[in-house]
Amino acid sequence: MRALIIIGLASCALLLLVLFIQPVPASTGGVCQMRGLLPDPLCTQGVTNPNVTQSNIHSTICVSGWTTTIRPLVSYTNALKQKQMKEYGFTDSINAHEEDHLIPLSIGGHPTDPKNLWPQPDAAPNPKDAVEGQLRAKVCSGAMSLATAQQRIATNWQTANN
Repeated sequence: MRALIIIGLASCALLLLVLFIQPVPASTGGVCQMRGLLPDPLCTQGVTNPNVTQSNIHSTICVSGWTTTIRPLVSYTNALKQKQMKEYGFTDSINAHEEDHLIPLSIGGHPTDPKNLWPQPDAAPNPKDAVEGQLRAKVCSGAMSLATAQQRIATNWQTANN
C-alpha cells in the first residue's frame, strides 16, 4: 500500500512539473503562457533601465514628461508585439494588445529590452496603469525605494501596491 501511495505522489509531482514548468523561454523557441493577467515569468521577467537609479530619480522618473524622452518608437514595439504575440500563442488582432513594459518606464523599466515588454491583452482603461502611477508616486515621495517598486511590479503587478 505504501508503495502505491509513493507511486501516486510521484505521478502527481510529474504531472505538476509538466503543467507548471512548461513553457520554456521563448529564446529557445518555446511557447509563452499568460498567467491570468500576468505575463509568463520565463519569457517576460522585467528588466530595469541602468540609467535610472535611486540617486537620480529626481532628475529622471520624477520629472514630469521624462518617459517621453526614452519611449521606444511605435515601429519597434509593433514589430516586437507581432513576434511576441506568436510566442504567447495569440491569434487575435494586433490591435487587441498593448505592447506593455512589465516594469514601466515611470519606475525605471528598460525601454527596449524584449524581456521587459509583452503583448498585454488590451483593456481600456488598463488597470495596470493605475498601479504604475501609484508606485511612481511612492518612489518619488520616498515612501518606497525604487528597487522595491521594480521588484514588486515585476513579480505581480496586481499586488504590487499592497
